[in-house]
Amino acid sequence: MKLLIAIISSRDTNALLDALNREEFGATLVNSKGGFLREGNATVFVGVEEDRLNRLFGLISQTCRTRTRLMSPSIPAIESGEYLPTGPVEVDVGGATVFVLPVERYERI
Repeated sequence: MKLLIAIISSRDTNALLDALNREEFGATLVNSKGGFLREGNATVFVGVEEDRLNRLFGLISQTCRTRTRLMSPSIPAIESGEYLPTGPVEVDVGGATVFVLPVERYERI
């Protein structure tokens, strides 16, 4: 048994939870916030048998896509000679950061 922890964009939450439900994966969702853009994220916890782990990764890959977005940079204090972007810059958002941990004991009460 493994515990998969996936940090995904809030925009991908419904698609992932629907896919997990169709494939009969139980999941717990915790809303979170953070990262470079301070946007809403979701942290999804899934207990999974090791032989279904690849299928779970496939669902995450299908539903949690990376996309680009324009953002206006904040103006930091700069030293002479440093480059400061003057307009919006394109950044990648979305996708998933996934951790897989061993589970020593599991009980459903």
